[in-house]
Amino acid sequence: MSLEDKKQQIIEDFSIYDEWLDKYEYLIELGKNLEAFPEEKKTEERLIKGCQSRVWLDSELRDGRLYFTADSDAIITKGIISLLVGVYSGCTKEEIVADDFGFIAEIGLKDNLSPTRANGLVSMIERIKELAGQGRQ
Repeated sequence: MSLEDKKQQIIEDFSIYDEWLDKYEYLIELGKNLEAFPEEKKTEERLIKGCQSRVWLDSELRDGRLYFTADSDAIITKGIISLLVGVYSGCTKEEIVADDFGFIAEIGLKDNLSPTRANGLVSMIERIKELAGQGRQ
């Protein structure tokens, strides 16, 4: 599935729900489905700075594509990083660096988060772009 297809799928998934409470529940479900993150990878260098919650993000470059794994100690935040990992994992670093992450605004996510969570979302996006720019772990 292409990056554009994945973003469109998220937009469609979010449009099903009218209330933000339901959208938060959807995010929580996404977080529950996040691949297990090994305890030994929960290191300082994988911790995303700028998040109130603890969020770890790791990447691996395979066959010219970046694959992300992540975890968080907070349920909503875990859902947010799961959403980002689901969209951007398997993309090329060029696709990620060139993307405007506009689907986030389209689903209204940042506008419906507390200021600290919204700042954390921005930090997550910046870290994904940073890892893509480096193109390595």
